[in-house]
Amino acid sequence: MSAVSRVVEVLAKSLTDTPDQVRVVESQHRGTTLVELYVAPGELGRVIGKQGRTAAALRTLASAAGEKEGKSVTLEIRDGRP
Repeated sequence: MSAVSRVVEVLAKSLTDTPDQVRVVESQHRGTTLVELYVAPGELGRVIGKQGRTAAALRTLASAAGEKEGKSVTLEIRDGRP
């Protein structure tokens, strides 16, 4: 697991009431690292936040962690399990 995935996982687990259901899947697509964050269906609103501010902050932090590794990162937030 890369530093980007670890950052996203730690932050998402701290935001949710069911941290054991948080899953992070990382894959490569066309030179971009795709990080998919899966949370329990009822937790999606907590991770997205009001007006998407929390999700935007998560994406910013994921991008910053990716830049340290020389990666272009896209974060997608999904409900349910991979």
